Amino acid sequence: MKIQTVAVLGAGAVGAYFIWGLSEKLGENLWVVAEGERKARLEKEGIQINGRRYSLHVRTPKEAHGADLLLISTKYGALRDMLENVAMVVDEHTVVMSLLNGVDSEEIIGERIGMEHMVYSMMKIASERKGDSVVFDGPSTLGVYYGEAGQSKPSERMLAIAVLLTDTDIHFHMCEDIIRDIWYKYAFNVSKNQPQAIVSCGVGAYEDSGHMAWLSKKLQEEVVAVAAAKGIDISSMESDAGKGSPSNKGGRYSTLQDLDAKRHTEVDMFAGAMVRMGREVGVPTPYNEFTYHTIKALEEKNDGKFDY
Repeated sequence: MKIQTVAVLGAGAVGAYFIWGLSEKLGENLWVVAEGERKARLEKEGIQINGRRYSLHVRTPKEAHGADLLLISTKYGALRDMLENVAMVVDEHTVVMSLLNGVDSEEIIGERIGMEHMVYSMMKIASERKGDSVVFDGPSTLGVYYGEAGQSKPSERMLAIAVLLTDTDIHFHMCEDIIRDIWYKYAFNVSKNQPQAIVSCGVGAYEDSGHMAWLSKKLQEEVVAVAAAKGIDISSMESDAGKGSPSNKGGRYSTLQDLDAKRHTEVDMFAGAMVRMGREVGVPTPYNEFTYHTIKALEEKNDGKFDY
């Protein structure tokens, strides 16, 4: 198979990485999926990435039907509302990659369109989004990790994705155990994204504060325990998948960036999902439960529900 057309659903920080990396190679065969006012705005204004303004080829979900590859990079909270749009894009041959953080987006999408379309994937990128401007360091970005569930050898689809990304600035890694690697990344996000958001500090605090390191460790231990109950061993966090993209001590991960910008966070995907999965497998998750309610309270404060 050969991937000739790529549709991107969600032109935020992660979507911008693929727009940046594929625009030159694909030209008019790289589509951003949007409709209504958002479509009109993206067509008029494009998107600014690393100081450069990119014009976009915007298609409605119906117009993007039959894309060879669909990259989904919406916010987790908007995913279920986007499922009908996903279904409109997907044809029999379409390969779908969910670039969302978390561990359950593939299943959520697959329930609607069929798991046979899904190639599991995850992103490792340190980026900052302000308005329609996205900034990241391309050379140091670790990029996309992907693979087939339960299959250690590269499939035809995995090789086709590799051909697509070769000769671009996108960094990519084919994984022998993508499910385990996704859980490694999830453990990193749960344990590093969330304490930083609560304390409102740069990532250097994990090295400089024993209290921050303790909070991070407790949250990580809960993820390891839930994963083990599901038959996934992530007890060793030495995997590259369990490490973040390079960042300076003042770096702020996505959850804190959202709070800074008074946006709602993806805490439902992190602590929220941990609490739910912990209950399902009988593993207590008190630190994630506390974290969930704390970040939800910070969202309410940003929303103006209380400010006293």
